[in-house]
Amino acid sequence: MLPLDPQAEIGRRAWVACPSCDDVRGCTVCGQQRTCSEHWRYLLSHTGSLLHLQCPSCTHIWTHETGFGATRSRWERITDSFRRP
Repeated sequence: MLPLDPQAEIGRRAWVACPSCDDVRGCTVCGQQRTCSEHWRYLLSHTGSLLHLQCPSCTHIWTHETGFGATRSRWERITDSFRRP
C-alpha cells in the first residue's frame, strides 16, 4: 500500500469511483451520483479537464479525464493518460 501523496489534503476532493478498490459498490448515495461523505478522492492536481486523484481507502493514484470544459486536443487527452501525475 502506498502512502498518501504529499499533495493530498482533505480540502481538495473529487467524487470519482476508484478503479482499484471499487469501494462505492452498494452505496445508495453514490448510486444516485450525489456527493457522498464517505467515498471521495483526494484531488492532487489537475490540468484542464484531466484530474490527478488518490483514493484514501486503498491509496491508488490515477488520472481521470472528465471531458468537461476540455481545453486540450483529443490527441493531448489520449497521450496525457499515459503520463503519471
